[in-house]
Amino acid sequence: MLDLDFIRNNTKKVKKACEDKNLDGSIVDRFLDVDKKRSKLLSQTQDLRTKRNALVHELKTKPSQEQIKEGRELKDKLSKIEAELQKQEEEFKKLLRQIPNPPADDVKPGKNEDENEAVKNWGKKPTFSFEVKDHLQLGESLGIIDVKRAARLSGSRFGYLVGEGVLLEFALLQYGLGILLKEGFVPVLPPVLTKVSTFHKLGYSEHKGHLDYYLVNDTEKEIKNEEANYYLIGTAEHALVPMHEDEILELKHMPKRYVGFSPAFRREAGSWGKDTKGILRVHQFDKLEMVSFIEPQEGADKKEHEYLLSLEEKIVQGLGLPYQVVKMCSGDLGHPAARKYDIECWFPSQNRYRETHSCSTCTDYQSRALNIKYRNKDGKTDFVHVLNGTAIAMGRTITAILENYQQKDGSVKVPEVLRPYVGKEKILRIGG
Repeated sequence: MLDLDFIRNNTKKVKKACEDKNLDGSIVDRFLDVDKKRSKLLSQTQDLRTKRNALVHELKTKPSQEQIKEGRELKDKLSKIEAELQKQEEEFKKLLRQIPNPPADDVKPGKNEDENEAVKNWGKKPTFSFEVKDHLQLGESLGIIDVKRAARLSGSRFGYLVGEGVLLEFALLQYGLGILLKEGFVPVLPPVLTKVSTFHKLGYSEHKGHLDYYLVNDTEKEIKNEEANYYLIGTAEHALVPMHEDEILELKHMPKRYVGFSPAFRREAGSWGKDTKGILRVHQFDKLEMVSFIEPQEGADKKEHEYLLSLEEKIVQGLGLPYQVVKMCSGDLGHPAARKYDIECWFPSQNRYRETHSCSTCTDYQSRALNIKYRNKDGKTDFVHVLNGTAIAMGRTITAILENYQQKDGSVKVPEVLRPYVGKEKILRIGG
């Protein structure tokens, strides 16, 4: 969430931020209106409590009938105002969550992904002397991807990884961890369920965001009780960032960097008809994710963002996959992100680049909601800045490897950096 004083003192800027992210700027006016009502009610409540406390002190002696009557009237009036205050508080928090993090100054205004900008290309696209197969054709012929049996078990957009498919995933895990551990990242295996209240604080559950995630009800408790419900995480970030909720980090331990490995669950709301073949866009996948907590100094946020992006590029370059780096325009930024890059790897069967990695800075948007602070060199506290980035999305990276490393005989070469973990140079077609 944004700082309250920032919203009050920068109304035009905050409205523009909403509009740049394709949201209705009038949400800011509604919020400020509720903010005024709430402030007035808080003041009235405080005054009535002061009067009540003074009267209670007087009533310790023998009270008069007038004092008793006044006490009852104060109690009734306070009860009504507190009820109205609670109503305004709930609306205040709801509207505050709907105001997004403003795009960074270097982010290009734009309506949607069509206005994103490719800022870098790397690698030579492979050429083939034979008809190119897509990842599903290759995966099925190699016996390493099975979506038909997965569909019987779980429905569409699920898949089994089998045999060398599993070896590829864990090879990628070891490869990615090897790079990030050398950089000082701390590995974490996080929980995959988060409380609803915690998930809201991350900023992804506003607007259409909540439709992309699975809400799990605890049927043993009252369903209407928010704390009886949970969200399945859509990435390890959703569990890594709240690790330090309500904590004060020491400056000597910053930047604090984690790499989490977890399953991720997405509804893929609004994407029906897109990428339904294979395992490119599925409801469950595994992911290696980076999260950084940094001190918000001048230029530090951008420097850390570029650093995380460089690690993503290092991982993809090591795999020998051609890619482009895309910088998101304002309209394609998520609710909490101030700036975001995607890495899109080349998919020969589609003759196009497809997203495999993302990298975002959320500045202090999430840390304010989660109350994550640090103590600076002067002993004062302030909110940290939080960044996140994909190290490896397992399924998408495997699909990119299959397509780019396919051979004429139907086999697929294993990228050299993964061979020590897979134990072979080539994955052969069944019966081949």
